[in-house]
Amino acid sequence: MSGENILVVDDDDALRLVLVGLLKQAGYAARAVPSAERALEEVGKAPTDLVVTDVRMPGMDGIALLSALTKSVPDLPVIVLSAHGTVPMAVEAMKQGAKEFMLKPFDREEVIATVERTLRASASRESAPPAIPIASRLIGSSAKMAELRALLARAARSNATVLLRGESGSGKEVAAREVHEQSSRKSGPFVAVHCAALPESLLESELFGYEKGAFTGAMKRKPGRVELAEQGTLFLDEIGDVSLPVQVKLLRLLQEREFQTLGGTTQQKADVRFVAATHRDLESMVSEGTFREDLFYRLNVVPVWIPALRERLGDVAELAERFCADAAARNGVRAPKLTPDAIAALSSRAWAGNVRELQSCVERLVVFADGGTIGAADVAADAERSRPLGEPAANASSLGERREEAERRAVQEALQRADGNRTLAARLLGVSRRTLYNKLAELGLS
Repeated sequence: MSGENILVVDDDDALRLVLVGLLKQAGYAARAVPSAERALEEVGKAPTDLVVTDVRMPGMDGIALLSALTKSVPDLPVIVLSAHGTVPMAVEAMKQGAKEFMLKPFDREEVIATVERTLRASASRESAPPAIPIASRLIGSSAKMAELRALLARAARSNATVLLRGESGSGKEVAAREVHEQSSRKSGPFVAVHCAALPESLLESELFGYEKGAFTGAMKRKPGRVELAEQGTLFLDEIGDVSLPVQVKLLRLLQEREFQTLGGTTQQKADVRFVAATHRDLESMVSEGTFREDLFYRLNVVPVWIPALRERLGDVAELAERFCADAAARNGVRAPKLTPDAIAALSSRAWAGNVRELQSCVERLVVFADGGTIGAADVAADAERSRPLGEPAANASSLGERREEAERRAVQEALQRADGNRTLAARLLGVSRRTLYNKLAELGLS
């Protein structure tokens, strides 16, 4: 990326010249000011796509500048530089909204790579659809969802460890964020660690961080996720996939609220709230010796079960409508309308992959939509299109048979909701009365 307007803020004249020179060589429109006060004036009068600021400066320091920019220009990304970097300083910078924290001295490649990464992330956020408000992320009006919301709200009021359990794709991370946003720690960071995605050696360093020289390639100190979650929430996703050696360290973390970085010599305190999640049967793993019993009890303080989608099929319509709008925004198209028979067809499926599978299905329907509506035939065609090559269709049904069955269910449901009134049923289905009569005869329902 090049051409973006970058403002450098540093009271060191030589460093300002060096940074501006590096950025201009890389194709950016860079300029510099010697103080945070001047930076606020400059941002107010000239286009600025990124601010790179030092921390220690006379008058207003870099953290105060960051805080002011976050309030006045919340979408403006800021990179913080410091020659006196400490973990608390880095944590405070990230809490105030910094996108990156760099230590001096630095080399050209590091500066340019960090700038490019920050600008790219900022551009992707601007092009993304508006974020779903936290209050509406747990979508669904069923009794199961009402019970889940009440349980999460009660859990959020405490500082106790929460263990979210449920099938893959059921929405455990959404529930974890709900706990965080309703807790007293909502002003702190929400830091997620996907334990299953990292090998044992990387997971340990990601969690606890490492000191300079702790291993080959450790050129500088790196804070772990535990430190970055200070005064906030640490979400340990797929905790059942953690190896036994790492389980020992996690046990101490949960039990003593202490940890040690790789290569470190002292224990550090951790002021974090723990939320963990798993789709595994931890009780069976404890019996088999693959999961520590003491860690299980430390995690299982407030157990919360997330219902599978098949247990709340009444929420499919609301979920599908939301996913349809989101998918249309992401793909830059006008949102098609999901007809009642399409909703009925979606509601009839088992959804082994739960909400995640439904979301992917709806996005495919939006991508392949031909016209302004999505009907039962489109849902049936998607099911056939998504079936692995060589796998027989469910119940050996042809595409036509599956479509007919979906239409039958949709018509029957509409007639039931209309109490047998065919004119009203036709209106519910979005078709003419004549079309409904023809469909009744075709399906043998007349």
